[in-house]
Amino acid sequence: MKEQQLARIRQDKGVHRDLFCMCLPLLAMAFAFYGLRAVLLCGTAVIAANLSDRLVAWLRRRPYEKGEWSSEAFAFMLALILPATVSYYVVIVGAVAAVLLGKEAFGGYGCYVFHPTAVGYAVVAVSWPEQVFRYPEVQLFQSLPLGSVSGVQLVDSPLHALKTGGLPTLDNTALFLGNYAGPMGVTALLVILACALFLANRRSLHLSVTFSFLITCAVVAFVAPRLGDIPAFSMPWTYVADRLAVMKYELCSGGLLFAAVYLMADPVICPSNRISRILYGALSGFMAMMFRYYGNYETGVCFAILAMNAISGWLDRAVLRILHRKGVVRREL
Repeated sequence: MKEQQLARIRQDKGVHRDLFCMCLPLLAMAFAFYGLRAVLLCGTAVIAANLSDRLVAWLRRRPYEKGEWSSEAFAFMLALILPATVSYYVVIVGAVAAVLLGKEAFGGYGCYVFHPTAVGYAVVAVSWPEQVFRYPEVQLFQSLPLGSVSGVQLVDSPLHALKTGGLPTLDNTALFLGNYAGPMGVTALLVILACALFLANRRSLHLSVTFSFLITCAVVAFVAPRLGDIPAFSMPWTYVADRLAVMKYELCSGGLLFAAVYLMADPVICPSNRISRILYGALSGFMAMMFRYYGNYETGVCFAILAMNAISGWLDRAVLRILHRKGVVRREL
């Protein structure tokens, strides 16, 4: 049994290596839109996470695991869901919080309960909302200043229009290529879809979680759209065109697809049973939409993930009880 657990841990470590590699195409798109600053921000996050890991290994008097990529992957993903104009110290604080609070505080790899990337994002979003939720205008092959960005004009993302009851005015080409204001690494939907195919082929992606998450978000957006032109409590078969437009923008903006592919199916946190994964994804999707609708921030995916992480293990055991298996099931590593 011990050998099986070790083999599972090695396989999970490979998942984070794949995630890290699949962040590189998104970084390439960020470089095309924002220039070298995007690369420096991501590099700063990865270095901060690596140094945090090494510090913990030194404090615990254990060797540093060179083949364990999870901290670097968490920091890389964190940097990608932030604006390209965010300060370097914000990225450093987020990466350090992701590793020290999200991962190492619970015992390190294989033991963390909450997704470290979501932990880091929550810390910086609450601490510096004026930097996290304002974005530079997108222009292909532009180059943002490497230092101070005080002179860069910042705008709202399409989600801001939805939150105020309006509808964004983006064409489909801009929406799928990521040519609009938003986090620097999560707007290029076609690239994310291509990376999802690679991760699925590598078995580094639980499709049951991803699809149940996205389907639930789509259903909520269609049935209860936050658009001022649609009367409250109207029947779902009315205003169909407007509902579909809202659903498109809800799914394609705000990092929802990125979260479904990169964050939802973490091998350590995700339930081990298929039915549990479907429920976990569906509940996470519902929570994400509730945070969007009623939260203080325009996007709440990471907060929803943190909320659902708390019941992931319980959900696994509850489903197995319903299926008439053992009363208490030890979670697989």
